[in-house]
Amino acid sequence: MLRFNGHQAGRGRDVLSATEADLVAYKRLRTRDQKMPVGSSTWSKESSVLDRFFTFAVDQGHLERRPMRVAARGRNALSPRTRRGMDIRHLSLEQYRYFRDVGLGGQGPDSGLNPSFRGRSPHRDRAGADLAVCSGMRWQEWATVLLPELGMGSGTCTCAEEADFRVQACAKYGKERAIFIPEQAMRSVETYCLLERPEFTAAAARSLERRHRDLFVVSRVEVETGRVHGVLDGVQRVFSMKAMPPRLRRITVWEGEFGLEAVAVFLCRGGLMPGADSWKRYRHAAWRRMVALQSATTPRLPAKRWRWHDLRHTYALQLLTYLEQQMDGAEPDPVARRRRHRSYLSGHIRYNPLLIVSRRLGHSSPETTYAYLEYTDDLLHEFDEAFAGWLGDPEGEATYAQIAARACGVESSPVGAF
Repeated sequence: MLRFNGHQAGRGRDVLSATEADLVAYKRLRTRDQKMPVGSSTWSKESSVLDRFFTFAVDQGHLERRPMRVAARGRNALSPRTRRGMDIRHLSLEQYRYFRDVGLGGQGPDSGLNPSFRGRSPHRDRAGADLAVCSGMRWQEWATVLLPELGMGSGTCTCAEEADFRVQACAKYGKERAIFIPEQAMRSVETYCLLERPEFTAAAARSLERRHRDLFVVSRVEVETGRVHGVLDGVQRVFSMKAMPPRLRRITVWEGEFGLEAVAVFLCRGGLMPGADSWKRYRHAAWRRMVALQSATTPRLPAKRWRWHDLRHTYALQLLTYLEQQMDGAEPDPVARRRRHRSYLSGHIRYNPLLIVSRRLGHSSPETTYAYLEYTDDLLHEFDEAFAGWLGDPEGEATYAQIAARACGVESSPVGAF
């Protein structure tokens, strides 16, 4: 604060009369123009002190408002212009089972019934977790999936063996990519659609009927082209499912067994798609149950609660590990493995594990996927099948072999596409 006061004195001002231009000039002086510029870590601490001072001045009535305007994502003129790495947090098999079955599903740590469980929709929440961890979709992508995208029609609760569709409007930056859902995840969704979803649709049918003028009422679905026909605001409209944003997906309905029924896979008590706050509430409640039931026999929990996005990180690391494992085979020598990797990158870039995972995640650049590499060394060669035991029953487990085979078979983009 003494340094900033001296800077302001040189400009003929005091600290309380500082403007955003003064702060920008001071930041430029400290980080670029002075004889020994400070680094981002030092400036981050200094800017934090300045930020808290002006907040205090406003709270005490010395200023009407802070001199810094708040831009996107809470950034202001004092924010250090450094790019932080991704906060990658992945779950082990035991942690995922504990999160899905105990936290979301209402079981006890011994796989028995938890008598204190008060959740209303354990199958829905478990199905959402299974979709996320086996597809790598972001929350806004898997939480807004429509029944036709999974091969399900009106009045049926039977899923196809596998699902293959494309996302675009719900994807980050609107970047289109292919999504593959393996069989065991489809069985998880099917269980939810058989046991819980009909209750939601029956209870909300009359309410949706009264609101039909505000909804997009679908009359026909073209499975082959991925288009839906219906009436929105009294006008006949046609949409491509992949181009439907979350807001439109939320109000999309069709005629079901009990009347009007939402086309979205996941529903809440109101009969429509749960929003971000609802899914956050489900996750927080699951975390509280996990912490309350934690013991010496349960998996270790991190200091911070799990996020839905952690399931996407888990997908990326498990798939990358499996593909690396397939490439290396049983090679025990790490030097030989690294040599093979160098040859592999130069000669067979189409099947490079990192690029395959990058395409499946929808990253704009493979550089974003590089951050996962530091987490694979401890996982490499740890599992015979990287995904064995994650979904379904022990006799019919889905494995990342199925997902990886589809990834390698479907993705055939030339090198220039990157």
